[in-house]
Amino acid sequence: MNIKLKDIIERFCGSRVGALVCNILLVYVLFTVTRIVFTICNSSIYSEHLSVGYMFQLLLAGLRFDTTAILYLNCWMILAFLLPLHYKENAKFYAVMRWLFVVLNFIGLSANLCDCAYFPFTGRRTTFNVLQEFSNEGNFLTIITNEALPYWYLFIFAGLFAWVLWKCFRTPDCHPTLEPRHLLRYYIFQLVLLGVASGLTVAGMRGGFTTAVRPITISNANQYVDHAIDAGIVLNTPFSIMRTIGKKPFVERRYLSDDEAQKLYSPLHQPADSVQFRPMNVVVFILESFGKQAMARGYMPFLSELAQKGMSFEYSYSSGRKSIDGMPSVLSSIPSFVEPFFLTPASMNDLSGIAGELSRNKGYTSAFFHGAENGSMGFQAFAKATGFQKYYGRTEYNQDPRYHGDDDFDGTWAIWDEEFLQFYCDKMSEMKQPFVTSVFTASSHPPFAMPERYKEKFPPTEPRIFASIKYSDNALRLFFEKAQKQDWFKNTIFVLTADHTSESIDPQFTSDLGRYKVPIVIYAPSMPELSGVDKDRLMSQADIMPTILGILGYDQPYIAFGQDVLNTKKEDTWAVNYIPGNGYYQYVQGDWMLQFDGEKVVHAYRFKEDTLQVHDMKSSYPKKYEERLKSLIQQYMYRMNHNQLIVKGKE
Repeated sequence: MNIKLKDIIERFCGSRVGALVCNILLVYVLFTVTRIVFTICNSSIYSEHLSVGYMFQLLLAGLRFDTTAILYLNCWMILAFLLPLHYKENAKFYAVMRWLFVVLNFIGLSANLCDCAYFPFTGRRTTFNVLQEFSNEGNFLTIITNEALPYWYLFIFAGLFAWVLWKCFRTPDCHPTLEPRHLLRYYIFQLVLLGVASGLTVAGMRGGFTTAVRPITISNANQYVDHAIDAGIVLNTPFSIMRTIGKKPFVERRYLSDDEAQKLYSPLHQPADSVQFRPMNVVVFILESFGKQAMARGYMPFLSELAQKGMSFEYSYSSGRKSIDGMPSVLSSIPSFVEPFFLTPASMNDLSGIAGELSRNKGYTSAFFHGAENGSMGFQAFAKATGFQKYYGRTEYNQDPRYHGDDDFDGTWAIWDEEFLQFYCDKMSEMKQPFVTSVFTASSHPPFAMPERYKEKFPPTEPRIFASIKYSDNALRLFFEKAQKQDWFKNTIFVLTADHTSESIDPQFTSDLGRYKVPIVIYAPSMPELSGVDKDRLMSQADIMPTILGILGYDQPYIAFGQDVLNTKKEDTWAVNYIPGNGYYQYVQGDWMLQFDGEKVVHAYRFKEDTLQVHDMKSSYPKKYEERLKSLIQQYMYRMNHNQLIVKGKE
């Protein structure tokens, strides 16, 4: 009996259909293995809430998304194996099939492994726009190599997967010289199989059989998860990339009438009749990965000290999770919805920002500073588009005889923060006042290197970023020691925040909201009234521009998707960010945090008491908060698509 069963299995696996099924199942198994590896590599994110039973549910759910990705990667093989053409039934043909099978599926599996390392920094599976994000990096290969080295074990997995794909590929038994009497049966059988397989393949790619089923997208992962971050387990990277190729990011919504929407919220900021402008300098620091977790653990001693001297906020948030999300939010009050603003067609709109408003209408001089290669990350283009008159990058630093040029280059990204911030201070001292400037630091970024002279002072930590942050915090301290000796210092408003958070470990920072907790500090030496920790108002990166313009008494209308929090009732302040991994808008107001999927509120939490967001109270949240969020989304999408991001004439 056992021998007969073994013979049946061998005969099936030796057939064209059997060999095809075996090869497809092999890829399913390896995709599941990469999902398990992904979860283990990101255990610090999932360990608090991931049980064995729940993990099994996520693995099963992931098969639906794996089906789409695997069929896209292997549809050619299905066609090749079942194509009714008897001349192909030979060893050479299937040798070529083997090579294609290994190469294409190895690429898909490698993409999954890449996200084992990349996911902690973004909170989402990689999408197609990542290729665009790094398109301006001249040292792309160096960056990838340095980023990948700490994850050497993933290369071992990749090599093992390649070996398994090669060794376990099933080749059907070949009969290239079919007798004429068998040819008719061969062609009929193959045509029937090809027809059935084509229907199943299309259905699998779409995610269902009926015409009512739309092709599944990233957002479909939400129906299987209890926490938004868990969508990363359910999804796979090839699927996420395929589903975001050529997608229009800003889909206009019509939740409310225009009048209703503008009564709830308007991005058009009109000055009060009584405002009087005061021409103070504005200096904005965007600090790479300076999340509140590192501050809470004591790795930002100087920034913590500065927060005590100036004004800070207990509830302050970033708009996104990537560096290219931070700059538009902080400097132009454009939060990141759906996709990073830089990578959307809306980036070609007429733009403004704090630099453009103050330069054009108040005669400020302005400059943006970033110690990386000029053009890196699209920062130079965005700075110019939003009104910064000058840009200082690695090129300008190298041209300054007071410094050591590329001897101060970190080898991967940019000039070391310490030297570049000293350069930043010197250049501001040469600028005509009043000025508005911003600097984007770079050293606290993978591979978390630091100058040799500091390696004993800031010894390695776990995670590694904390030592790097402490180095950059010290560079900030040295900047202020120099800046306070300059004649422009006392007439300056300093704003310090992060572009996004860093790797999350502590439970309060691994929640859906915790991953967006960044410090926001406003420090003005001549304005002692701007001091203390505000425990009532909500503050986000998008609020920085309107808040600073409010402090200055700016008397011109402008567009901003944030609020002047210091001139807003505390109960009316709010913050919003976007979870790209599953398409949730996250809206915070009062004591509530809502997660909205574009159609309805799917989760609601009293976030101040439920810091880990485990008690869903969707049945009792204030409906007015949902209406304001809808108003914001509706107007954001419309203005993005209709080039209405600046005040043009009279609105």
